Amino acid sequence: MAGATATGVATLFYDGGCGLCHRAVRFVLARDRTGRAFRFAPLHGETFDALVPPAARATLPDSIVLRTPDGALHVRSAALRAIGRMLGGPWSVLAAAAGVLPTRVLDAAYDAVARVRHRLFAPPPDACPVLPPALRARFDP
Repeated sequence: MAGATATGVATLFYDGGCGLCHRAVRFVLARDRTGRAFRFAPLHGETFDALVPPAARATLPDSIVLRTPDGALHVRSAALRAIGRMLGGPWSVLAAAAGVLPTRVLDAAYDAVARVRHRLFAPPPDACPVLPPALRARFDP
């Protein structure tokens, strides 16, 4: 929701039918235990439509898109590095280490995985898994 982003929480948009994206969301949920850093919403859902301008939507990949509290959109390797920085600890170190490589190299690797992700990672058995009440509040439509 727009209010959540204004309070300093990033929104992680994801492809709900992608097994790799599903695992990425679970990974971030497990490391952002307090829910202070991230909210989650599906790509092309109500929250995505409300927070991402139509012109930007047309240019975004159908995997993970991160909208930071300042409204900036990050995709591909930039999104992964920003997530790592926001998670802190060893993930921020890994994000910094990845930052020494050229973005075009990191994005090429990201795109290579993205092309085969549906074959390598089975979609979640239920695209809308039943979440415990404590986690439901961190997801937007």
